[in-house]
Amino acid sequence: MEANTIQQVNSGKTPRLSKKKGYKQPWMLHFMVLPAAVMVFIFSYVPMGGILMAFQDYKPALGFADSPWVGLKHFEYMWQNDYFLQITWNTLFFACSKMVMNLIIPFFFALLLNEVRKMALKRTIQTLVYLPHFLSWVTLSGILIDMLAQTGLINQFISSLFGVKPIFFLGDGNWFRFTIIFSDVWKEFGFNMIIFLAALSGINPSLYEAAEVDGAGRWKQTIYITIPALIPIAIVVATLALGNVMNANFDQVFNLYSPLIYQQGDIIDTFVYREGLLSGQFSFATAVNLFKSAISLILIVISYRLAYRFAGYRIF
Repeated sequence: MEANTIQQVNSGKTPRLSKKKGYKQPWMLHFMVLPAAVMVFIFSYVPMGGILMAFQDYKPALGFADSPWVGLKHFEYMWQNDYFLQITWNTLFFACSKMVMNLIIPFFFALLLNEVRKMALKRTIQTLVYLPHFLSWVTLSGILIDMLAQTGLINQFISSLFGVKPIFFLGDGNWFRFTIIFSDVWKEFGFNMIIFLAALSGINPSLYEAAEVDGAGRWKQTIYITIPALIPIAIVVATLALGNVMNANFDQVFNLYSPLIYQQGDIIDTFVYREGLLSGQFSFATAVNLFKSAISLILIVISYRLAYRFAGYRIF
């Protein structure tokens, strides 16, 4: 029996008895996770019963049991609605733009910050660019609305410096898109930069020492050592971000947009909010959100497959 167990261990297979014993030993740790698991079940799994509304003409007075079934009626109307195609395009545009910019800017900023030799200055810069991440979009949106108003600080500065008319940042569709992307990158790139700084700290210093002995300067060390070392983590960040392609940050858009720029600034989440909670079109809003969730699930599965294939990253 001992020989059989040793053979199983050497072959990479764990005996079934030891697995059961392993699960029983940290029972206190499992018990500590229980409150979080209960919260997830209540707020994430129980509400999934509301998916039924997408296939019904749901009336709150009738409930799920008595509301008439309409099948795929709401999905057919969704695809025939030109405005749905517009908000889908807006969502993809915002999400993809943020994904690309939040990968490129933290990548190069981490490279630049890595070249700073004074640790006090380096930590100060890192703290300053990281601070906006802790501001909620409710607070940050109020600041941006005041600063980007036609009589705000930004327009006063532009007018005095260039002598141009005030720019309607939050009322013009094209400028609104630029504002959404730029403000999101400004808020989050400091947090994303930490991932690349962590990868930089894992590079073997002997590689730089060997390159310096061979006569390579800082530029060549960056090209041939630093950047190749960051490529795997960049692939992981990019592929995992694919799961959020259908999420364009509801909090940000909801707190900054207005009816003036619905055509260029409305996204799926804000549309679902207005249709479902404000207009009372519960079934149609559920159908739209179910479509978005299905696409997001597919993209998440694809992103984890890609992350494992190209960077060896996996959770399970």
